[in-house]
Amino acid sequence: MILAVLDDLMFSSKIKTAANGLGVDLRFSRSVEGALETMRRNPTTMVIFDLNNERIGPLAIVAAMKQDPALASIPTVGYASHVQTDVIDAARQAGVGDVLARSAFVTQLADILTRQA
Repeated sequence: MILAVLDDLMFSSKIKTAANGLGVDLRFSRSVEGALETMRRNPTTMVIFDLNNERIGPLAIVAAMKQDPALASIPTVGYASHVQTDVIDAARQAGVGDVLARSAFVTQLADILTRQA
């Protein structure tokens, strides 16, 4: 199961459409608590983060994952606007495995979903 932590309807739709087409089990969360609970209750092969979403706090989720031995090894992918170098740098320092520009994320979405499905 892949977990996507975001609340952007456009990206949610793109990810869901791609996952459905590939037969990938995908779930969404829109909160720190919901994301961590979903990961703890379901075998999670990857977590996707919208790094621009300050309301959800993706880096807080990554920090909690890194502190929990059961979640620490789950691969993470985050995407952000390519001009927000501070967000990109913070995500890398927090331990997000792959950090991509939004355009690269969309272009590589099928590969991202299938490599961890």
